[in-house]
Amino acid sequence: MLHRGQESTDGSGDGELTVPMAWLYAEYIADELLRSGDLMPPTSFEFRAGRDALALTVFLSDTEGELSGIRVVTQLETWLSLTAYDQPWQEWVEERLACLAADAAAPEADLELARGAWRWLQETELLAPDLNAVPGGAVAGEDEGPKVWTPAWQLGLPLGHLAIHLF
Repeated sequence: MLHRGQESTDGSGDGELTVPMAWLYAEYIADELLRSGDLMPPTSFEFRAGRDALALTVFLSDTEGELSGIRVVTQLETWLSLTAYDQPWQEWVEERLACLAADAAAPEADLELARGAWRWLQETELLAPDLNAVPGGAVAGEDEGPKVWTPAWQLGLPLGHLAIHLF
């Protein structure tokens, strides 16, 4: 029996809070992929950008609502293709969020966290090397060369893509 203030994971009951299990699981997968790649310190904004971009990719690509531990390995190729450089990832995210919002069966708690992650990725800008300003695209060093403010998703997406490759 649930008491006032306790949360339910199945959404049954009137007015009870639900635990956003699908989003939390997607975030866990993204976190593990990034940590295994050891690309950025887990406390950095770049790591968060990568984790949120990957979590959105994992969460929004699970169209059947069946993301389980054993399916993670089979989904890696899908996530690689979605996060590839030449793909319209930003438009895909917006379309999938709109589809989920229109779906009455979509868990609102999961959707709200996904929307929050997407908002952060769009509104937050991180200082990054300006690869377009360097002849030939080569950067002399991490702290050298011109820098530009970049939306967090534009840094997080390639970071997530690389983490999947390294996994």
